[in-house]
Amino acid sequence: MEKYYKNLLDKNKEWVANNLEKDPDFFNRLSKGQQPPILWIGCSDSRVPANEIIGAPPGEVFVHRNIANMVIHSDMSMLSVLDFAVNVLKVKHVIVCGHYGCGGVKAAMSNKQIGLIDNWIRHIKDVYRMHQDELNSISNEEERFNRFVEVNVKEQVLDVAKTSIIQNAWSKGQEIHLHGWVYDINDGIIDDLNITLKNNSSLSEVYQLDL
Repeated sequence: MEKYYKNLLDKNKEWVANNLEKDPDFFNRLSKGQQPPILWIGCSDSRVPANEIIGAPPGEVFVHRNIANMVIHSDMSMLSVLDFAVNVLKVKHVIVCGHYGCGGVKAAMSNKQIGLIDNWIRHIKDVYRMHQDELNSISNEEERFNRFVEVNVKEQVLDVAKTSIIQNAWSKGQEIHLHGWVYDINDGIIDDLNITLKNNSSLSEVYQLDL
């Protein structure tokens, strides 16, 4: 364990050296601030590193991650990240990225008790309930699992749009596009779900705030 821990620090030094060899001004430039065009809301799964899978260098992606890439309106961590990204960093794109094989989504398909995380997974189960007719009609369990991942992402994109943070930004003419993606761990390819929201007209009227 001690060797593994030391190796992490050694790898950091190698990474610094490699970047400086390519660009001597690399860290000096990063230290002057950030202006990323993208906010990434993704899963905590260690196999889905936001920057790497889209080939983005440091400074390009502002990241929030949690189990099953959820957008929960009582989650102050997510809301704080979203508010900072929109109102301070002025991001142009918010991407909710799920992934096939997501453990949180899989857990929400069963009634197994796990522990404290059961309270988080309940929010994912709410998504299943909303789409249960479609999901229950899929007999193949793997296909149903994959479809659940997709509809969960779509619901989270809509939940981003429902926030007062996004709606206020849109009302002020701020250009922000919301997208839903699913990453396939099996081949590394991102599936664009073709859900792109850029104003609140895509929302049901009950969610449209009178701003």
